[in-house]
Amino acid sequence: MNLKYLWATLQFITRIPVPARWSEGTEFQEYRRGVPFFPVAGLIVGAIAALLTAWIDYSTQSPLIAALGYVFALMLLTGGFHLDGLADTCDGIFSARKRERMLEIMRDSRIGTHGCLALVFALMAKSAAAYEVLMLHPLSLMTAAGLLICAPVAGRTCMSLLMYNQRYAREGEGMGNIYIGRISLRRFITTLATGAVIVTLLGGMKAFGALIITAFIIYGLGRYFCHHLGGQTGDTLGAAEECGEILFLLALFWM
Repeated sequence: MNLKYLWATLQFITRIPVPARWSEGTEFQEYRRGVPFFPVAGLIVGAIAALLTAWIDYSTQSPLIAALGYVFALMLLTGGFHLDGLADTCDGIFSARKRERMLEIMRDSRIGTHGCLALVFALMAKSAAAYEVLMLHPLSLMTAAGLLICAPVAGRTCMSLLMYNQRYAREGEGMGNIYIGRISLRRFITTLATGAVIVTLLGGMKAFGALIITAFIIYGLGRYFCHHLGGQTGDTLGAAEECGEILFLLALFWM
């Protein structure tokens, strides 16, 4: 795989500064070739956030503050990119309108009540889950950090479930259109395999089991979106990533 697609992916779905020359010559419509690098992007984002979390936990001896630092770091590293998709998706889906109106609401730059509630709940749930992970491994900060790294990997891995063999819900072009229904079976399998290997190496079989649970739920969520919207959008991809991170952290306590 060409590394320029990794750099292009990092430029697109994160706010990590990547020199433009590293992805030079990569057309926007070719970004789908970078989908197998999504778990790697999650690894980089997760590693930075987890290192900050470990430092805060070690310095303050407060898992709660460390957990908040973890969630804040993820927001900074992504610029709230996926959170925006989650809010827009909830505004549309829970409006209880017809499909066309739901898609119009999701495209509106203004945030509604359902979007606000979704953001509040998502941030609270992720903070609480990260806190519990830190409390579960008080004597092994590195073990906890490894599991926290896995969450962004799992979220971005499971995004591919809403890309492969899916239909773009809107007419015309959109950011999600470069991925949805446009990745090959080989790239899809490579993405899942890469995510599974990274998660297993960092978190062991417990993390692998949590990834399996997360993937099944996200697949079901994708079917739910498809039923109501007639397909997927860039916003539903963002919602899937955020839900994937939260579900993975929660699933660790089911294993």
